[in-house]
Amino acid sequence: MEEKNNNTEEQRAKQRAEELFGRIRGMLPQDAGFDRAEFEGTDIVVYVNDLRAVYRDESLIGSIASSIKKKLVVRSVEKNLMQTQQAEQIIKSIVPQEAVIGSVHFAPEFGEVYLEALKPGLVIGKGGSTLKNIAMQTNWSPKVLRTPTMSSDTISGVRNLLYNERAFRKKFLTRLGNKINTPMMKSEWLKVTSLGGFKEVGRSCLLLETPHSKIIIDCGISPEPGIKGLDANAGSEVNKAFPYLDSANFAINELDAVILSHAHMDHAGFVPYLFKYGYDGPVYATPPTRDLMALLLNDYTRLVVRSGGTPLYDEKDIKKMLMHMVVRDYGEVTNITDEIKLTYHNAGHILGSATIHLHIGEGLYNIVHTGDMKYGFTRLFDPASVRYPRIDALFIESTYGGSGDRTPNRYDAEKHIMSIIKRTVDQGGKVLIPAFAVGRSQELQLVMENYIGKNSPYNIDVPVFLDGMILEASAIHTAYPEYLKEGLRNRILSDKSPFESEIFEIIKGERSEAMERGPAVIIASSGMLNGGASVEYFRLLANDQRNSLVFVGYNSQNSLGRRVQNGLSEIALPDEDGKMTPVKINMSINTVDGFSGHSDRQQLVNFVDNLRPRPKLFFTMHGEEQKCEDLARSLGRIFHTESKSPMNLDTTRLR
Repeated sequence: MEEKNNNTEEQRAKQRAEELFGRIRGMLPQDAGFDRAEFEGTDIVVYVNDLRAVYRDESLIGSIASSIKKKLVVRSVEKNLMQTQQAEQIIKSIVPQEAVIGSVHFAPEFGEVYLEALKPGLVIGKGGSTLKNIAMQTNWSPKVLRTPTMSSDTISGVRNLLYNERAFRKKFLTRLGNKINTPMMKSEWLKVTSLGGFKEVGRSCLLLETPHSKIIIDCGISPEPGIKGLDANAGSEVNKAFPYLDSANFAINELDAVILSHAHMDHAGFVPYLFKYGYDGPVYATPPTRDLMALLLNDYTRLVVRSGGTPLYDEKDIKKMLMHMVVRDYGEVTNITDEIKLTYHNAGHILGSATIHLHIGEGLYNIVHTGDMKYGFTRLFDPASVRYPRIDALFIESTYGGSGDRTPNRYDAEKHIMSIIKRTVDQGGKVLIPAFAVGRSQELQLVMENYIGKNSPYNIDVPVFLDGMILEASAIHTAYPEYLKEGLRNRILSDKSPFESEIFEIIKGERSEAMERGPAVIIASSGMLNGGASVEYFRLLANDQRNSLVFVGYNSQNSLGRRVQNGLSEIALPDEDGKMTPVKINMSINTVDGFSGHSDRQQLVNFVDNLRPRPKLFFTMHGEEQKCEDLARSLGRIFHTESKSPMNLDTTRLR
C-alpha cells in the first residue's frame, strides 16, 4: 500500500510539474527555443536556445514569475555557452574598468558566471543593462558579488567553497526543488514545540509541525556554561547547552528545513551538529548570516581546541552545512515546502538579522518569529520591520522585557561612555570594552570614529585597538552595505568606510603593543568575558585602578562578565603559561546601557503596537524567566489578547 501511495505522489508531482512548465513554455517567445525547465532549490530554471529572444522584452521574466508565483531563472542551453576564455575577455570589455572586477568564475553546471567587483552597480548597469548585454553576447548568466572594501578570508573561503562544490550544489538544489514541489495533502493541524530559548537566553530552537512538514526555527547553543559547556566531553553540563532535539520524538533526517534568524551562536551554533549526525536538508538564511556563521562557527571550534576541549563538530561539518545553505534576501517570498512560504524582514539586530514570516497552508495560519530584534535607534541599521501580510501568532524575544528594563536615550549613552573614556585617558589609563565581534563592535566603531581623533569634541586623540574577530566581522559588513542604514551604506559605496578610519589599530599577534602604549581604548571580543581576547586584556588590566572596563551589552547569568558586573573583587585566570593565577579587580567597572542590539521593554511594546496587522496570540521567548512572564502578562493586558510564556518542551497546538 505504501509503495502504491508513493507512486501516486510521484505521478501527481510529475503531472503538476508538466502543467507548470507547459504554462511557462506558452508564455515564452517561440523563437527563444524552449529546451526544458526544472526545479532548482526554491527556483524554477528554464533553458532556452536563444537568450536574446527572452531579453527583448525587459518585463517578460518578471511577468512570468508573477504569474506562476515563483522565482524564475532563464539560462542558455549548455551547448550554446561561449568558451570561458573568450567570454571573460568580452565581459571585461563590456564592464567599465571603474567597477574593479576581481575574480571571474564560470559554473557550467548552472550556466552562470560569478563576477566579484568592488562597485557592482557598474557591472549591473542602469536597469540591468550591462548584465543583459553580457548574457546576450556570451550566453552566460552573470551573477554579481560585491568585493568587501576590507580583505576578508571568511568571504573568500565561503565563495571558493561554493564555487568548488558547484557540482554537489547542483545535485542538492535539484533534489531540494523536486521535494519542495511535491504536492501535499491539506494539513488539518499545526503545532509548535519549544526546544530551547524559552524562559532562558541561549540554545534558541522552535519546532513547527504539520502532518506533512517539520521545520526548525533557529538551532543554537547556550552561552551559560561557558567554553567548557560547549565541549563535547563536558558531561552533565551539556544538557544545559543544547536544544532538546532528542525529546522531539523524530529522526533528524525527517526535518524538512532549518530556518535561521541570524548568525549569533545562541541561534545558529548547533546547526553543524545536525549535519554531523545525518541531516542533509536545507538551511535558510540571509546572505550575510551565512558568511557570519562561517566566521563564528570556525572561531568556536578553534576556541574549544585552544582551551583543551573537543568541539561538538569540526571544519568538515561546518563546510557541509555551508554547502546546504539557501540564502534569501529581505522580502523574497520562498516556498520551503509545498505548504509553507518563508519571507525574511529586517530585524535591526545585527547584519543580516531577520524576523521570520511563515505562511502555512492556503490561509491556514501565519506566524512571525522575531529572533533577536531592535526596534529603536542604532547607527548601523533601520528599526525592525512592522509590516506583514498577516499575523496570527507572534513569537517575540524578551531579553529586556522586564517591567524595569529601560535603556537610556542613545545620545546620553554615547555621552556617558565618552565621559568614562575621557576620565580614564586623563588619568593615564586604558579603557577595555568587551564586545560581541558581530554587531556591537561595529556599533562602537561608529561611535569612536565620531568622537575620537584629532578633531574630537571631547579632546581625545588616542588609538582605538581592535582585537579578536572584529576586523573580519567589519569586513563582512562592507560586503553587504545594502543591509545597513542609508547614510552608512553611502559612505561605504563612496570608499569612505568608517570601519577603516585611521583611529583604529588592529592587533593581529602579540598584545604587547596595546599594553605598552599609553592611554588607549581597547575593543575586544567576546562581550561576556567568557573567552577570547577580552579575557586576556582583562587579566592584564584589572589590577590597575587607573584603568576602566565598560560593559555595553548583555551578560548571561553565569558568565564571568555578570560576576564582574555584580562586584567580584578577585578571580583566578590562566596566565601566559596556562597556570591559574589570582587577579585582583581594582580597575573601574562600568555598565553603559543604550548600545544593545536588543529592544528594551518600551521598544518591545512599541513594536507590537505598530505591527500591522495586529497578532491574535503572543508567545514570549529568549529572556530570563521573570522577564518572559512579565512581558507576556503586559502584552496580554495592553492589547487585550491571549499571551503565553511557554517553558522548554511545551507543545502548543495553533490550529
